[in-house]
Amino acid sequence: MIVKMKKIIIQIVLMLCLFSVYALDTESTGTASENKINAADFSGTAQRAMSSSDYMVTAGDVYSLTYAAGTAAVSYTIPVDPSYKIRVSNLAVIDAAGKSYMTLKKQVEEIVQKNYPMSGVQFVLLNPSSFKVTVCGEVSKTSEIGVWGLTRLSSVVYAFATPYSSFRTVTVVSDSGKSKKYDLFLADRDGDLSQNPYLRPDDTIIIGHINRSVSINGSVERPGTYELLDGENLKELVFRYANGLSNLADTSRITLTRYISDNYPSGENIYLSQRDIDSDYKLQHYDSVNISSYTALRPVVFVEGALGGGDDTTPMSNTRVSIQFDNNMNYAYFVRAYSSLFSSSSADLQHAYIIRKGEAIPVDFTEMLYDYTCYSDLNVEPNDIVRVPFKQNFISVAGAVYSPGRYPYIPDRDASYYIGLAGGFIKEKNVKNSIEIVDMAGRPLSEDDVITPECTITAKTNSFTYFFNQYAPVITTILSITGSTLSILAATHVIK
Repeated sequence: MIVKMKKIIIQIVLMLCLFSVYALDTESTGTASENKINAADFSGTAQRAMSSSDYMVTAGDVYSLTYAAGTAAVSYTIPVDPSYKIRVSNLAVIDAAGKSYMTLKKQVEEIVQKNYPMSGVQFVLLNPSSFKVTVCGEVSKTSEIGVWGLTRLSSVVYAFATPYSSFRTVTVVSDSGKSKKYDLFLADRDGDLSQNPYLRPDDTIIIGHINRSVSINGSVERPGTYELLDGENLKELVFRYANGLSNLADTSRITLTRYISDNYPSGENIYLSQRDIDSDYKLQHYDSVNISSYTALRPVVFVEGALGGGDDTTPMSNTRVSIQFDNNMNYAYFVRAYSSLFSSSSADLQHAYIIRKGEAIPVDFTEMLYDYTCYSDLNVEPNDIVRVPFKQNFISVAGAVYSPGRYPYIPDRDASYYIGLAGGFIKEKNVKNSIEIVDMAGRPLSEDDVITPECTITAKTNSFTYFFNQYAPVITTILSITGSTLSILAATHVIK
């Protein structure tokens, strides 16, 4: 019974010790939300290090060792100095250089277990070390940066690279002076992590200058810009870097744009074929290769006029759009397939027409666009020109203006705009710029309402002076005649 009680007490003590260890770890590293790893992966936590079999013991690491020596609980921290010699209690001294955390853990626990069986030994990492490395070469400036034991070479290189940096020739010089070159393309493309090592304290990273960068696009599986090594040319670019041709690649139409040319300072286009791929055509710095697709040979139709610009409020006026189509495509399917082009509110779809070999063919796109059962008698033919006219909406201006008439409707313009088009108010006829506005349905509108197509704007003739001047001569004449008549009557009466 006493032995069992001792074991229970020891287990409780060990649990308390472990709890204090993890409490210390949490205090030193912060909460999960406070320890976010940045994109470059320049800092880490004890949990990440202990969960990785790759984590190497590093000078600056702090470990915790706890075990039971008989009835006494033993707990203390073990820092790792640059000598990498660590003392395991009074039991042994271990050289931790070049060992992973898991290897060291196993070795320490075996030593303690051998001397204290049933000791419940625990060896954990409290704080992983952070250290500095130097980055130089093709960078904006030589820098020192803090990293940790699970920071890979690529994290630093990609963070400090310039447009002229080479990812194929990155040299790492260790603190002992040993130098080794790495190729990050092989790590990224092939998953060869031996080319993307973990960094160690006092490493110097030398980024080389790019020698030959070429781009490839078009009908290949992996278009992009690649850095070629010496001896690699068109064949490797297509099949190694771009991962081969697509099924629709037309290798009879390959265009090489050469921006650095001895013959043409402004650059030149060189036209290649499958034969040039087979012969591994030599490429230069900044060359750009485009491999055409058979789809580029599809016939083209041109659409112009009142086209929608992706937004019904912004028609692409005076614009011609070229569209490739499949052979034997019906115009009804064509219009529905490119409905966004025919969605402008200013388009007169009922009076669209097709110009084919100089002949204008009227066509109504309205039914084709909105009736999915509609089938046209016309098929799209190469080089057809489809024209969609603009709707001709007008505003009528009448009354006391200098040039009454009908004027083109412009959206978002007020009544004063159209009065101005009509020459402005005749001040002798109109007082206070008074107007009446009636829409196309005969409904009256106020001056603050939106002017809609086919409205009629009437400038009122409401000047008293104008009316007086109009009728004054008549009144004067009548009064003159009346006066004359009365005078004659009076004179006649006197004679009698």
